[in-house]
Amino acid sequence: MNDILPLQLELSQPLLEVIGNKDYRTFKQNLDRISELLFFSDIDNRIMQYEIELAEEIAKDENKNFTGLSFKCRTRIQQMARQKLRYVISRKLTGESYRVFSCHLAESFLLQKFCLLSCLDKIKVPSKSSLERYEKEIPEEIIRELNSMLLNAAQSPVDLEKNQQQLLLQKEISLADYYLDATCIKANIHFPVDWVLLRDATRTLMKAITLIRNRGLKNRMDEPAVFINKINKLCIQMTHAKNRKDSKKNRKKILRMMKKLLNKVRSHGQKYKELLELHWEDTEFSKKQADRIIERMDNIISKIPTAIEHAHERIIGGRQVKNKDKILSLYDENIHVIVRGKPEAKVEFGSTLVIGESKNGLIIDWKLYKETAPADCKLLPESLERLQEQYNGYQPENVVTDRGCDSKQNQKLLVIKGINNFLCPRSPHELKIRNKETDFCFHQKRRGQTEARIGIFKNNFLGKPFKSKGFNNKEQNLAWAVLTHNLWVLARMKKTGKVIPVDLKEAS
Repeated sequence: MNDILPLQLELSQPLLEVIGNKDYRTFKQNLDRISELLFFSDIDNRIMQYEIELAEEIAKDENKNFTGLSFKCRTRIQQMARQKLRYVISRKLTGESYRVFSCHLAESFLLQKFCLLSCLDKIKVPSKSSLERYEKEIPEEIIRELNSMLLNAAQSPVDLEKNQQQLLLQKEISLADYYLDATCIKANIHFPVDWVLLRDATRTLMKAITLIRNRGLKNRMDEPAVFINKINKLCIQMTHAKNRKDSKKNRKKILRMMKKLLNKVRSHGQKYKELLELHWEDTEFSKKQADRIIERMDNIISKIPTAIEHAHERIIGGRQVKNKDKILSLYDENIHVIVRGKPEAKVEFGSTLVIGESKNGLIIDWKLYKETAPADCKLLPESLERLQEQYNGYQPENVVTDRGCDSKQNQKLLVIKGINNFLCPRSPHELKIRNKETDFCFHQKRRGQTEARIGIFKNNFLGKPFKSKGFNNKEQNLAWAVLTHNLWVLARMKKTGKVIPVDLKEAS
């Protein structure tokens, strides 16, 4: 394990006292408390250690005679590691986009102090691209480890010699009660109508072709705007066709015109993609920019035949397409049709997320399913296994879920593990019997707060809508949101009245 070097903080001016805004004071108190939590839980040290190990691996690959990082290099890496961690946490707390947060950070002395940017002469603020790169540098496994470190520190008992808890809480938190529930993370897409997908494909390819033509690479064709105008007109006709006589016949006729147009669009897209692959050096594009455009065009070109086939099956053939075969979005993979059966959303498009929380509102376990999630009754055993792996054999005393997780297998599992069963029974007769138990009623009533916790987490920390695309990015963004949420919850808990010196809080 790499030794962490002590860091010398920059001199900075103290923050001015702001009077008359309670929300500002609360936000400032939360940021100060989160700084303490990052220090006392050793999250700061772990993130610095990871960055140093990563830098050493890269240096060894580049130089076989590598002997070690210099003192100056290690110091710089440690400083940047702490700043990166705080960039992500503060952006999640504010709920702002990369561009808006970069501007907010440049003008906010409070955020600059939290992100360790304060100094006397000048302040270097990261750009929106740098913020996104910093957030994606840390893998999901490391973020899970940071969250485990935080919760282990929060549940550690009071040290009798020092007369204080590790995170300076008045009382250690309890993870004895475990509340599990599942929800849907909605994809950031419009309703997946067949002919709207065809319109999206046309727009994306024509915009990419416009970029290529503007850089001097041209092939004979009509202006891209002409194709966008044609597909828009056909979409308008398709929308109004259902309100007229012979609507089915009209819709079939319009779809055939769309198919003919899409085949022409796909042909032009293929030619311009090959043109860019051969002559990108003659343009102003860098290799990465050219590759990104080619990748975007490849994605659409490959999906157009399937999208046309599905539209033909439903509109012309009058046949249903299986959910597993549907294209719900041209830009986002691993989206599923999730039947929730709720009045406001009987069917949702996205991915299944399982969340387990403690009675304090801390998220202990979570999992985002890439493929179609298994039945709810199979989610509980998987969650209990993850808890044991992440928290060194931790096992809750009480497990509380809704009726979807109840099964004979789960009941036997809880008996074997010695866990109190407070699963809501599927059988109305059994539920009536269990409602006479005081503990069961108490835990089921508390389970109602889990729905609110999920709402807070999704709307305030994940974002509404959840904009990440690609499963790996979603999983990583989700882990950062959980860590930030737990820091926010702990920061609002009562702490001991001990005063922590500034040099102790900030120095490693």
